[in-house]
Amino acid sequence: MSSAPPSPPDRRGLHKAFAASLSGTSLEWYDFAVYSSAAALVFGDLFFPGSDPLTGTLQAFATYAVGYVARPLGGIFFGRLGDVIGRKRVLVATLLLIGVATFFIGLLPTYASAGALAPTLLVVLRFAQGVGVGGEWGGAVLLSSEFSEAGQRGFWASAAQVGPPLGTLLANGVLAVLAGALSEDAFLSWGWRVAFLLSAVLVAFGLLIRSRLEETPVFRELEARGDRPTAPVSEVLRTQRRPLIAAILARVGPDVLYAMFAVFVLTYATKELGMSRGEAVTAVLVGSALQVVLIPWSGWLSDRYGRRTVYAIGAVGGAVWSVVFFAMASSLATVLPGVVIGLVFHSLMYGPQAAFVSEQFTARLRYTGSSLAYTFAGVIGGALAPLAFTYFLAKAGTGYVIAAYIIVACSITLVGLRLGRAVQEDSLAVSPA
Repeated sequence: MSSAPPSPPDRRGLHKAFAASLSGTSLEWYDFAVYSSAAALVFGDLFFPGSDPLTGTLQAFATYAVGYVARPLGGIFFGRLGDVIGRKRVLVATLLLIGVATFFIGLLPTYASAGALAPTLLVVLRFAQGVGVGGEWGGAVLLSSEFSEAGQRGFWASAAQVGPPLGTLLANGVLAVLAGALSEDAFLSWGWRVAFLLSAVLVAFGLLIRSRLEETPVFRELEARGDRPTAPVSEVLRTQRRPLIAAILARVGPDVLYAMFAVFVLTYATKELGMSRGEAVTAVLVGSALQVVLIPWSGWLSDRYGRRTVYAIGAVGGAVWSVVFFAMASSLATVLPGVVIGLVFHSLMYGPQAAFVSEQFTARLRYTGSSLAYTFAGVIGGALAPLAFTYFLAKAGTGYVIAAYIIVACSITLVGLRLGRAVQEDSLAVSPA
């Protein structure tokens, strides 16, 4: 698709979009991450009792996986709307959906008081979270990237990528404070609920920011041209198959690595290494705090040295480090640097990811294409990983099987990078390969 030479970026709009993308995804990932941490730490006991610890953990992570399985529905529904009615209005809806679902999780009865109804409602609300997150990522990426210049898109698009570690940092921080301030019985009885109920305050703040946001200049130009698609999902599947496959495969490794070093490590450290909940959460907190800086830095590196180069370094490093981690992990003194370094390699993939994925698709199909890639990769990578890790560790009795799983995932990412387009063009000029 041809276009006129791009006008200079609207710096004020760019900064507002960066803030809206960062704050919105941080708040939504707080909601998603507080569930992930609770699934690893308490949900097995509260919602799936009466079975052995392995089964309870598997069932808790199964509800964790439901959030990923629901994402493609959110990606299809909200991605289509984002290309038809605009980025801004869709992002307000996704934020509201996740916030309401998270708040109600904090009000759920446990299995002890409601029986099978409790885990059923938990799964339903987790599903709603997943639908919202599935529609969030593609729009949040475009929010900042479509205000930016091509040579700076890796940095500005990383705003949406900083959301997950910030959300994880906030979620685990709240849980750590609650776990440290309360007795074990009080935390299991009501303390964990506070982290979910706080979502109402956080979402209200995010809605205030997003309601004041302007639509992206790219979508405004598409709207002025009358170039909005009528059936974007089918058009992506029909005309953009290679970019879609490349983007999906490129996302698998980061999702699996994150599932290991930000989610499953909580279970591994407490149940296999005998660490306390507070020590395990501390390791994730430190790594997530570092990611807040490393992710935009990695996006900036990708502007200078290429998306695929920086991304590939992270994939290879993550694969190798997974083996080293299980060889060294034994206590907080070794788990802490192990988690931090694992998340460093994740950052090298996650920082360039937003720009890499969005640049695979033409502007008129970018919300849909990016959302489909994000959500389907999440099912393949993030949803299955904690379940697989738990099962393989129980059966094999060694973390090296998990390391092998991560190596395969990172290898898949390298294939996706090879298939993808190594272009960093003007956003309206990007066209399919």
